[in-house]
Amino acid sequence: MPLLADTITPFDWQRLLWSADAPPAFLFEVAFRCAVTYLLTLAALRITGRRGVRQLSLFELSIILALGSASGDAMFYHDVALAHIAVVFVVVMLIYVLLNRLTEAYPRFSDWLEGKPVRLVADGAIVHEALRKQNLTHKELFGELRQLQVAHLGQVRLAYIEATGQISAFFYPDDEVRPGLPILPEPLEHALTHIEQPGTYACTDCGQTAALTPAAAHACAVCRCPKWLPASQALRVA
Repeated sequence: MPLLADTITPFDWQRLLWSADAPPAFLFEVAFRCAVTYLLTLAALRITGRRGVRQLSLFELSIILALGSASGDAMFYHDVALAHIAVVFVVVMLIYVLLNRLTEAYPRFSDWLEGKPVRLVADGAIVHEALRKQNLTHKELFGELRQLQVAHLGQVRLAYIEATGQISAFFYPDDEVRPGLPILPEPLEHALTHIEQPGTYACTDCGQTAALTPAAAHACAVCRCPKWLPASQALRVA
């Protein structure tokens, strides 16, 4: 039994350019469908406001994905009626407006729907349990902090992951910067387990610092990680 019901002719220009199911004149209808659905999409984005364009929450992203799927189908599928798509847009945007009103009236509902800020760094060390619950890796957290010109955790007083997924940070003044875990890629590749020189070291897992003496191994008092880096106290250059 053949895998395909019809034999396909390679490089069939009629099929490639025009489609076997629609005449060339259908391209004009495709253009009309694109114009209508594009205007509907602009109207939907106008309703979501500027914040919906700049920084999407999980809720807003789900709205855009739903509208994107609906508008994409309507642009070139001849059997998708524009009236159906208009109903989809109206219903989705009504749901958006309704849930926005609910989130304004009930903060707990907003936290459940969109999430709330979670503290990931406090006093120059990682809040280990919070990082784990957010399904974030150290690499992802450090990458976000490096974009804020952070060289080591001792420069950071507080850092939060916002409902939009972005990282916001508050820094120590230069005269209060404390020893912290270097988060640049090069030092992180050379973590130590054997301490040869006494000094202040930072745990590579949670960022807690400790004064260590020469020894074959030291376990972090907080997370029991055996890997360390010499703590940095460099000032942040914005």
